[in-house]
Amino acid sequence: MERLERVLRDEWGRLLALLAAWCRRVDLAEDGLADAFEAAARTWPETGAPANPQGWLLTTARRRITDALRTEAVAARKVPLLEVEASLQQQAQRMLAAPPEGEAVMDERLRLVLLCAHPSLSREASAALTLRLVLGVATEDVARLFLVPTATMAARLTRARRRLAGAAFVVPPPGELGARVDAVADVAYLAFTSGYAPGSGADVLRADVAGEAVRLVRVLRSVLPERYDELDALLALMVLQHARRDARAVDGRLVLLPDQDRTRWHHDEALEALDLLRPLVAAPPAPYLLQALIAAEHAIAVTAGETRWDRIVDRYDELLALRESPVVRLNRAVAIAERDGPAAGLAALDGVALPGHRLPAVRAELLARLGRPEEARLAYDTALAQCGNEAEAAHLRERRG
Repeated sequence: MERLERVLRDEWGRLLALLAAWCRRVDLAEDGLADAFEAAARTWPETGAPANPQGWLLTTARRRITDALRTEAVAARKVPLLEVEASLQQQAQRMLAAPPEGEAVMDERLRLVLLCAHPSLSREASAALTLRLVLGVATEDVARLFLVPTATMAARLTRARRRLAGAAFVVPPPGELGARVDAVADVAYLAFTSGYAPGSGADVLRADVAGEAVRLVRVLRSVLPERYDELDALLALMVLQHARRDARAVDGRLVLLPDQDRTRWHHDEALEALDLLRPLVAAPPAPYLLQALIAAEHAIAVTAGETRWDRIVDRYDELLALRESPVVRLNRAVAIAERDGPAAGLAALDGVALPGHRLPAVRAELLARLGRPEEARLAYDTALAQCGNEAEAAHLRERRG
């Protein structure tokens, strides 16, 4: 079973993309492949894993899809099909008729990733569909990520698949590819953030979900025809943050960055991220690059007290110049407070309007540091009233006293 789980993790997206190119239906390809994995889970423990597991799964899925097409022959003619280049479909037909013996299954995951980031889908729908189709994350796990019941997520995924009916299963021309890659990058970071800092629920973080988002970016980088600096920067940013996962949550409690035990960080991962960033240090400013450089400042500081807040404030200034946002202004205010003191940080919050608990939580902390306990308690109460994450709420209650 371990081998099957590994194949599911590593090959799901590749096999699904190939099946979709062949039958031109994402829903049928997904059902057929899921049936094939289910069949493998039943038979492999008794018969042993085949020498060519990918070929076995493709053959089984093809049969399931063929049976399904026969069953719904009339209805199927009314379902819009993906637009697939004739040459690609013929190649897929040849491969499915005689699956290769080795590992050389054609890789069409890039088309699948880009399909999931189709402009007709919302970012949330794209993120959910990408996790399901490209990475093979189970629907119930995707539902847990987005904090909705499994049935709700299943319905949401079904609607997203229907929206893709008739879409083109293509890699856009070079002039358009960059915009689609940017869309996928935003989807991946949305998924990562949902795992690393859940806005609601009981978890401090969901390391498995954040890890899947990191894997998505790795897959995307591996299938793109050329390097994209912002994608490298995004991967570095995610890996730097993900490397702190064991220190961010201890015994179910949230531990903020200044208080984290840095020996619990995954330093090998942080080094990998720093290697990714090294060639980009002199690159033109870009949103993910600047955020990654800020994360890198934390990674290279031996202790929290040695953090170069002056450089971090400079990066936030660059980020604001590129993309004005309340979140960036909030984070910049925190950095200014560390560099110049809580009064300066509080002043930097003037005019910031951001829904949720994070703004009043920061204001409360700065007021407490300034020795204004009554105002701090009122701000903590405001934050608590708007906080949907139980672990963060417990942290706020502790700080409020």
